[in-house]
Amino acid sequence: MSEEKCCVVTCDLPLDKTYWDNQYQANATGWDLGEVSPPIKTYIDTIENKDAKILIPGCGNTYEAEYLLQKGFTNVTVIDIAPTLVENLKHKFVENTNIRVVLGDFFEHAGNYDCIIEQTFFCALPPRMRQRYVWKMHQLLTDHGKLIGLLFNREFEVGPPFGGNLKEYEQLFQKAFVFNSISLAKNSVPARENTELFIELQKNHPNQVNLYHFEGITCSGCMNTVSGKFLEIDGVLSVSMNTDFSEILIVSKTEVALKTLQKIVSYDEKYKILKIN
Repeated sequence: MSEEKCCVVTCDLPLDKTYWDNQYQANATGWDLGEVSPPIKTYIDTIENKDAKILIPGCGNTYEAEYLLQKGFTNVTVIDIAPTLVENLKHKFVENTNIRVVLGDFFEHAGNYDCIIEQTFFCALPPRMRQRYVWKMHQLLTDHGKLIGLLFNREFEVGPPFGGNLKEYEQLFQKAFVFNSISLAKNSVPARENTELFIELQKNHPNQVNLYHFEGITCSGCMNTVSGKFLEIDGVLSVSMNTDFSEILIVSKTEVALKTLQKIVSYDEKYKILKIN
């Protein structure tokens, strides 16, 4: 099996704008398939509404956007943090009014989309950002919007890319999304055969998805205790804390008052919780 690789320099560097721009300047894009991923292409062929608002975050060379335009879609937005890449894309699509190319941080992006396409964006993010990813995706989708695409169903020795597995993803996205599909992709490219999950996750719009900054937790035992206390709140459906214990995602039927959360963790003076807007 071939290895997916990004780094041209040590992966200890922050995975920021400079890091990703360096990859494109060095043409070190080992994750780039050079074509639309077949499972995503198959799904695009099923979308009937050509005016659907579609977003592709961490878009890379965005073969998916090219295919959407070829199929007659009229409202495509792509966003990436790497200036070199974005400049190339703006030049490439300069005469096409059906696509908007954005240079920026996905997590600061504002908009409302019917469909968001995931293709090697999730796996490029540090795992500590996964709760933030769920929160932002839920925020950007319309009430019945869908997150579709591919997630790796394997681990990597060095990241990016960062891997994962079905159980982890089910726990991460539960209650925030309805799982229309999350299963082994049937038509991946040979290099990724049997290592990708195809997802079609529909926003669970009645539920509230909120992200909080958390201070004071230093171990998984304390994390489990705090998460358990929050799960006991009436209406709370799911609680998930990130890998460095700095952010917590709460899915609930109605938003829980911040004062309620603060009171619950007040038994330890080190614990502080603040809502992220």
